[in-house]
Amino acid sequence: MTDTTTAQPDRARASELGLIGRFLQATELDTRMLGMVGALLIIWIGLNIASGGLFLTPRNLWNLSVQSSSVAIMATGMVLVIVTRNIDLSVGSVQGFIGMIVGVTQVQILPQMFGFPLGDPYIWIIAVAVALALGIAVGAFQGFLIAYLAIPAFIVTLGGLLVWRGAAWWVTSGQTVAPMDATFRLMGGGPEGAIGTTWSWVVGVFACVALVFSMLNARRQRQRFHFPQRPVWAETFLGLVACGAILGAVWVMNSYPWPVGIVNRYAQQNGITIPEGGLFIGHGIAIPVLMAIATGVIMTFITKRTRFGRYVFAIGGNPEAADLAGINTRWTIMKIFIVMGILAALAACIGTARLNAATNALGTLDELLVIAAAVIGGTSLAGGAGTVVGAMLGALLMQSLQSGMVLLGIDAPLQSIVVGGVLVVAVWLDTIYRKRL
Repeated sequence: MTDTTTAQPDRARASELGLIGRFLQATELDTRMLGMVGALLIIWIGLNIASGGLFLTPRNLWNLSVQSSSVAIMATGMVLVIVTRNIDLSVGSVQGFIGMIVGVTQVQILPQMFGFPLGDPYIWIIAVAVALALGIAVGAFQGFLIAYLAIPAFIVTLGGLLVWRGAAWWVTSGQTVAPMDATFRLMGGGPEGAIGTTWSWVVGVFACVALVFSMLNARRQRQRFHFPQRPVWAETFLGLVACGAILGAVWVMNSYPWPVGIVNRYAQQNGITIPEGGLFIGHGIAIPVLMAIATGVIMTFITKRTRFGRYVFAIGGNPEAADLAGINTRWTIMKIFIVMGILAALAACIGTARLNAATNALGTLDELLVIAAAVIGGTSLAGGAGTVVGAMLGALLMQSLQSGMVLLGIDAPLQSIVVGGVLVVAVWLDTIYRKRL
């Protein structure tokens, strides 16, 4: 027998929602995430029109994905930092310092002090290991000051911004160190730093299969614990849209060809006859993009499926209650900054490999982009709320603005003004959104 006291309000509420409201309710889509995706599409279309069709080309979109990788990787860690009501202003300087150490390790320390020959297969492995170890050390040091000595994160990381930037200059007295190991350079992208068209399609299909399996598993878990489920049509719609987006992105990456000179050299080395219309070899997905995606998947798992992730959001929601509940808040906060150091080290490796040099300019003002990406992606400065996926989309949005302004020939000072303005607007919108909850 149907309870009329509950059925009538449900029908009234459904009628009040309207078609769009019922659609959002059935699909359980995050309206903030939809808004950010919509804003990203509007920015892309606007920049494409303003640039005369240059923005939405495979070449620019491929470069945009590579440029966004390092910022996206660090933004996933910044989510944890901001969720706990802290901040890290030093990530750009840490990135630059570690990048310089990585360059010196490859060019000077290993060949000159330990006799490693150029091209030795262990050079890049040791360099990456040194970067990760240094990232852990820097993150642990700053995290200890914040968590155990109770020095505000703003002060510690502001000092770190100055200290690590100065240390990067001190390592080589401001000199650029180059070139990097050939294998290490693959982490930076380029024709050789991509997996090619065939493997890109394999990755895309695998991602779609994994997505469908994840959705089916989530549906089974909801059914097991008697939670409300989305309608089958809503699940199907979301799966088709997500898989279409994945395969569409792969198609765009595969549509960007190698430069003619590199193609001719490759054909000559491999005895390939170049046809009359030219030989087309697509880049495929760049290695740094795969690194960013893998980082996003791992960080999403950590935040949603581990005790550490639950502790992070508990601390951000109410630090005093988390402490009374028995959570070791100080150790958790220290671990957050260790994770942030590791991610800054990965970003340093990508940036150094991409430039094929360790420069003092690496990471300059990246802290602004990383914080902006996290905030635009829905991470609340009040703590307790944020998503890794949102931060990565925020990184793509911020890099899209920069890339578009470069295409339009806008001066660097005006670019900084736009980025700063976008950050302020994002915080303002977040404040309005929180008041309406």
